[in-house]
Amino acid sequence: MDKLDFKKAYKELYQPKNTPSKILIPPMMFIMVEGKGNPNDEGGEFSEAVGLLYALCYMIKRSNKGDNAPERYYEYVVPPLEGLWKTNTFSRESGLPDKDTFTWTVMIRQPDFVTPDVFEWACGEVEKKKKKKYLDSGKARLAVFNEGLCVQCMHKDSFDEEEKTLAKIEQFIIDNGLKNDVGEERHHHEIYISSPYITEAAKMKTVIRIPVKQAE
Repeated sequence: MDKLDFKKAYKELYQPKNTPSKILIPPMMFIMVEGKGNPNDEGGEFSEAVGLLYALCYMIKRSNKGDNAPERYYEYVVPPLEGLWKTNTFSRESGLPDKDTFTWTVMIRQPDFVTPDVFEWACGEVEKKKKKKYLDSGKARLAVFNEGLCVQCMHKDSFDEEEKTLAKIEQFIIDNGLKNDVGEERHHHEIYISSPYITEAAKMKTVIRIPVKQAE
């Protein structure tokens, strides 16, 4: 049986065009870790959160190898890293968000066989086997994310050039009788299709997703 690759099976979620489009996102299960600060800080809170996420996700992916294989387990490719972002502070010089003031949630989608029991097992295994103190599984949680109505677009460039794509999204929102709904409850959402560790910045592919509602 072929491995389930979420990026290929759900192209509407992970491979949008580079022109904005409206989409209703279904509820999905994620492992999430929250934090704050600049994601570019070497050895900072963000990199630690990502390390914890991948440790848990690959523990679950390998869970069929032992005596505690989850019911309905199937082979799959670990889905891409995603991030929810919030800030109210912007640089006076550039007008761009001040990265040091970011609050964020990093998260990775889970297969439908991942139950709270499977998640708790993975947390316990990571705690037993961890060699780095930042792998504190207590910082992670398993939760359903019900995102709802959004406008999304594929951004093909570095993270620092996202304003160009965001401008296209905002114009699409206005032209289609919608309203940007980023706020306390709903956040700027990014899905990292390319890895920044192996991909040239100008060739990065990132899905940018903005929550919306119908304009009054």
